[in-house]
Amino acid sequence: MPMLGGVRPPIAALLCGLLAVSALTALGLGTVHEQDVPQALSDAERQIAQDAADSVGTSINASARAVRRSAASATPAGSSKPATVLRSLLPTGHPAAGGVLLDPRTGKPLAASGEKVPLAGVDAKDLARPDTGNIAPRVVASGTGAPRLLLFARVSVPVADRKQDENQDQAGDLRGDQDAEERGLLFVVSEKVAAPAVYGAGRTGQLVDRNGKVCASAPTTGAALAAATGHRALPAAAANAANTSVHTGDVSGSVLGDGRHGLRRVTGWASVVSEDGKDDASGLGLTVLTAREVPPAKAGADHMWFALVAAGALVVIAVLVTLVLWGTMQRPLLRLHLSAARLAKGVGEVPEERAELARPVPVLGFGEPGRAGRALESIRRQLLGETGPEPEQEVRRRPGVRALVLVCALVIAAWGVPLLFLLNRVPAAKAVPAAAVADQQARTEAAADRVQRSLGGSRTDLAAAASALSGASRDRAAEVLRRERADHPTFRSLYVLDRTGALVQQVGKQPVRTLVPPTGEGITQVNTSGKIPAIAAYARIPAPGKAKGAKKTENTTPAVVVAEIGVDALDDLVSRPGLGSVWLTDERHRVLAASVGFEAFQSLPSRRLTRLVAKTDAAPGGAGKSASAVLHAGTSPGEGLSVAAAAPLAQKGPAAGLGWRVVSAEPAAALKLAAYQVQARTMLAGLLALTAGGACLGWLHIVVVRPLRTLTGCAERLAAGDRRTVLFPVHHDECGSVTRSLELLRQALVERDRGAGAGLAAVPAPSFQCGSAP
Repeated sequence: MPMLGGVRPPIAALLCGLLAVSALTALGLGTVHEQDVPQALSDAERQIAQDAADSVGTSINASARAVRRSAASATPAGSSKPATVLRSLLPTGHPAAGGVLLDPRTGKPLAASGEKVPLAGVDAKDLARPDTGNIAPRVVASGTGAPRLLLFARVSVPVADRKQDENQDQAGDLRGDQDAEERGLLFVVSEKVAAPAVYGAGRTGQLVDRNGKVCASAPTTGAALAAATGHRALPAAAANAANTSVHTGDVSGSVLGDGRHGLRRVTGWASVVSEDGKDDASGLGLTVLTAREVPPAKAGADHMWFALVAAGALVVIAVLVTLVLWGTMQRPLLRLHLSAARLAKGVGEVPEERAELARPVPVLGFGEPGRAGRALESIRRQLLGETGPEPEQEVRRRPGVRALVLVCALVIAAWGVPLLFLLNRVPAAKAVPAAAVADQQARTEAAADRVQRSLGGSRTDLAAAASALSGASRDRAAEVLRRERADHPTFRSLYVLDRTGALVQQVGKQPVRTLVPPTGEGITQVNTSGKIPAIAAYARIPAPGKAKGAKKTENTTPAVVVAEIGVDALDDLVSRPGLGSVWLTDERHRVLAASVGFEAFQSLPSRRLTRLVAKTDAAPGGAGKSASAVLHAGTSPGEGLSVAAAAPLAQKGPAAGLGWRVVSAEPAAALKLAAYQVQARTMLAGLLALTAGGACLGWLHIVVVRPLRTLTGCAERLAAGDRRTVLFPVHHDECGSVTRSLELLRQALVERDRGAGAGLAAVPAPSFQCGSAP
């Protein structure tokens, strides 16, 4: 019957597994080379460019929405002259450089304000059609040399007489009466293209168009800008990469420049495009380019020698362990299988096969194979009548195959454990380069700016909504609130408080906690405890103008409109790829939002982080400054290192008085640093060796060692005279074959004992059939 499994597969698998691990060790460790500029710095520059691109896109989208909102809500009062309409659309203090109202029938301006709006290529008739949806912004050249961002919106105004000639339309009064009709105009706003916000000493930022032309730069003066202009080919290269990314799906990348003055330039680029590509900024073809010069690191040691030595040592161990197992277990067990089968044939009725009993059983190996061989030899001699049953002896505690397997496991562990816990450890003193720590701080500052801009934009938009609520009817106020919440998914709830603090109107979810009516406008933290942090933006609703015959409104005019900002929105704002775990904390360093799971108002996960945040606290009257450091990730050094940074939320603006901080911590092992790559691959090699050795030796113990120990005990008892115990083969392998042969020998001994002195030839053929195991 063919044997399935047995002693050979585990030993062969052990050899193949250890040789594979040695090959992976040589390839994995030998291919890691120290670079003068670590990959972690290139990745960080790419992510910084991506942060800046997101900021630019958010700013452009907010401006486009603001222009459309202004065009939709503007209602000229008292006059419908073009100049009056334009002034209502562009209130004093608007950041727009210029604005113009265009007649879509002629394409000529009806009114203009500020600097001249560049209208080359603008088809007013085509853009004013209402069936085209929102009009996408454009970046165009201007007469001043600096490009301008054009934002569009459609405006409907009443006209008195459609028969007026063109000149009257341009300069006349568009005021209507009861028979007036609505006339559509095109509102165009020209804004300066804002430079991307970049952080970090010595870092520059540029915004380039799809042709590689620089639209804006930051900083605008100083040596940093001079260094940026020294690499004139980079904007065109970044623009080309961004245009190619439309087809490849890549929206960011990094480039390592040549050395200059002992420094290497690291450049990151990112396309200004959203995930779905459907926002206002995605179609402009803009690319953000950031750059920083870093000192190259000293050339580190090559790890090829270590890789070859470690791999060679494992090859030697694999060969030695295999030879030991082959010589002490596999070969003796196979010989034992052949000898037992030969003796089983010798007790049959064929005379030629009975001669097999005359051949002694070779005793090979030590431990269980040797004991089983000696037991078989004793049974053979008993069948020939040379001796009787041997007296059963006490089991001697000598090393056997189980101890052999344990020794092999210890030898493999002697190679794997040092790699897993000792070798190629990263020294804490030089674990992370200073440039990587600075990049972590720069990205944390960008995250803080992102939160601050979002909160400031919410406050600004809420102030516009408060103006729209002034003097509005209840139905009109409800419509304004619903529209405002639809435009701002970050608003969890919108509600209006009257002068007594009573809630007058509400849209969205139930507020976590309502405000006491404050004065002015701003952002505040409503609660300091509870399950959900409550953050709210508020704006006072101005009193309506006195209309003729109007009654007093002191008791009916709502006082404040409040927008409660959802914590989920803050979680999304602080979450940035590659920044690690990020927390938004209040002035007492308690968590308000985070990119990881948290409980409201809990402390930061470690005291080291809390002490780092405390360094950003400012003296009375100050705003504080950012801080960064390399910290132990937990309470013990064994938990690894992390690169941490903390930044105040804002030094000016509505969020400056909150005392909030953005805190980040990225595990140092997650950075693409050669030292950590070597450490990780060294640990992986040790883990793989221990896993392969443990799995194969465990397999060998289950399918060979334990059955062999049981088989040896049965053979020794049979040799000692136990004729009653029936031997059942359990496995279809060497041990199962020997067990079947022992059962045939047992039956032969039983028949011989029954014959009481009869010759061996009188022994009938055994009735046991060894076709299958029970």
